[in-house]
Amino acid sequence: MGKDTGVSRVPAAKAINKVHPAMPAVDEAQIDFETVELLFFAYRDFVSDPDAILAKIGMGRAHHRVVYFVSRQPGLMVTDLLDILQITKQSLARVLKQLIEMGYVRQMAGAKDRRQRRLYPTLAGRELALALSEPQSRRITHAMSNLAPEGRSAVLTFLREMRGRDPNLPVLESELD
Repeated sequence: MGKDTGVSRVPAAKAINKVHPAMPAVDEAQIDFETVELLFFAYRDFVSDPDAILAKIGMGRAHHRVVYFVSRQPGLMVTDLLDILQITKQSLARVLKQLIEMGYVRQMAGAKDRRQRRLYPTLAGRELALALSEPQSRRITHAMSNLAPEGRSAVLTFLREMRGRDPNLPVLESELD
């Protein structure tokens, strides 16, 4: 027997033989890793301030997205919100129910078509949306502070070009979380 070193040894986990789906061939040299990483880190930091505010009131990013768009577009139809967020009805229903129960959003039938469900922020919902957007706006202002007007325009063009979801991808339940 060997000498007791006081360190317990944990057996290595047994490898699981799992069949993985085939991945397309990718030329690694064609990937812009620097920009990909900058976007990962920028997003992480961009959402960190709102995340901290939301955590204090028992909410998450899903609540942020809903209250943001409802505040930006009062009277937004539920169907349009589903299109904007590109999520399933089930995912939205859970979050929307919580926001309504907590008094941040109200839902009303459409004036012309009572089957329509229109969403409006309450005063508390509007204040929450502003509180969540303010630190993000501050970050954007700081990041663009040394850019010439054409630099700002280039950033906005870049972001617009980045939009667009691959229509062949399925909508995931987890995308709202």
